[in-house]
Amino acid sequence: MQKISLPPASRMLQPDFIYGVATSSFQIEGAKDSRLPCIWDTFCQQPGAIADNSNGDIACEHVARWQQDVELIASLGVDAYRLSIAWPRVMHQDGSLNEDGLNFYVQLIDALTVKGIKVFVTFYHWDLPQYLEDQGGWLNRQTAFAFRDYVEAVAKVLGDKVYSYATLNEPFCSGYLGYEIGVHAPGLTGRKNGRQAIHNLLLAHGLAMQVLREHCPSSQNGVVLNFSTSYPLDDSPENQRAARIADEYMNWWYLHPLLNGCYPPVMDLLAEDERPDIEDGDMQIIAASLDYLGINFYTRHVFKATDDGWFEQVMPENVPLTDMGWEIYPQSFTDLLVQLQREYPNLPPIYITENGAAMPDKLVDGMVNDEDRIGYFHGHLNAIHAAIEQGVRVDGYFAWSLMDNFEWALGYEKRFGIVYVDYQTQQRTIKNSGLALRDLFNSRANAR
Repeated sequence: MQKISLPPASRMLQPDFIYGVATSSFQIEGAKDSRLPCIWDTFCQQPGAIADNSNGDIACEHVARWQQDVELIASLGVDAYRLSIAWPRVMHQDGSLNEDGLNFYVQLIDALTVKGIKVFVTFYHWDLPQYLEDQGGWLNRQTAFAFRDYVEAVAKVLGDKVYSYATLNEPFCSGYLGYEIGVHAPGLTGRKNGRQAIHNLLLAHGLAMQVLREHCPSSQNGVVLNFSTSYPLDDSPENQRAARIADEYMNWWYLHPLLNGCYPPVMDLLAEDERPDIEDGDMQIIAASLDYLGINFYTRHVFKATDDGWFEQVMPENVPLTDMGWEIYPQSFTDLLVQLQREYPNLPPIYITENGAAMPDKLVDGMVNDEDRIGYFHGHLNAIHAAIEQGVRVDGYFAWSLMDNFEWALGYEKRFGIVYVDYQTQQRTIKNSGLALRDLFNSRANAR
């Protein structure tokens, strides 16, 4: 079996560098009947919305099998586990706390803590309660305040049990994919819709940071953004400009307000009726101080200019791809991290909160020989090491995902897990990539 290795003196082999695995609530939990409906339940019912016509009703039955899954997580030698809380599981429609729903997470967090595993909690991984969507969802400014109240209710109970809180996971996906191009729930379209939803998401983040500072001052509090490094198709001025516009629109639109208190210059290229409505004081709330920035990274993007001066993504030819059709190009991970450090001198410490690959896995004789995924991890972990060598502060790394799960609009057709899930029997099998990561984690002296 191929190994994942790092240079012996790497910062990433020090005992205080955190390694973990990650999941999200809707993708693994199941137990639909014990929570309120969310936008993804509704989206899954739309004809053609999900590639295999599936849904998250059962998923990986994590709510029923959480004790088994805690043992599985611990067996991988991780320092930490990143999970998300299902807003519809822990809150009633009247805004009161669903104590039975929250108790599931209390038990889970306590069991992980007993194992010596640090818990990283994300409050929003896309499963907005449907009743809030019926009131306008993230297009309704009041949803940001409902989110603040939800975070406060949960934070009062969990408090410092949790090592790290993230307000949002990938507002790009929630806002752009869900409200601007419509391929994710709730399936709305329009540039104005997307930009407004993103603004209200970022406002929700800032409001939530205020209550986390009050109720969880000892925890690390931050946010998780996804990035795909932007490259021009060639050195022509028009394509270089297109790549920069794409970078600002797809990446910096989310980070720039958090660190600089304003949207990037690409805002000026939008028509007045495409820009978000911003109220006095919003940007100051959004620019709340961060203890860390979570970065999710999978691939790079290449762009060319369109006739109207905008950008269009193009796919390089004859390059290695994951099962998602995403290019495997580890150097772009180093480039991204170094670029962040260069462009944002006030950049907080970084956790890599997701990184991984879907591959066409096959379970044969009780094993999954996913050498391609091992190669992906090896290349990207060493790309992080290269960025650290250039002065970027990275404090931890989470593999996506702990187990195969519901891959959103692609249903169960794509497998990102380092643990194989037989969806008929719910049998979990650690893939060779999981064993290779375990060996890397365990190679550090005195870890955990």
